[in-house]
Amino acid sequence: MKWIMWFLRGILFLFLFGFAVKNDQLVSLHFFFGAEWKLPLVFVMVIFFAAGAVLGVTATLASLLKQRREIGRLRRSANRPAIASQAAPVPDGDAPEAF
Repeated sequence: MKWIMWFLRGILFLFLFGFAVKNDQLVSLHFFFGAEWKLPLVFVMVIFFAAGAVLGVTATLASLLKQRREIGRLRRSANRPAIASQAAPVPDGDAPEAF
């Protein structure tokens, strides 16, 4: 199984390396106020991929922290001893008959 995974990783590496070699043309990125960058297309794609990954992780981080706080609160409330006065006993005379 290890050999299959290494083989697949090698194939993926060769595919991405070939993609990078074929896309080495310079592209111009035009920004505001006349600013311009000239970079190879592969670098532009890697930069935007990394920026998207960072943005996705930070967007997920807020909900993850909220869930962790909620889990901690629920664990603390589950570890507290139950208070007997919360459930009031029903007197025997007023209880409905069971069939």
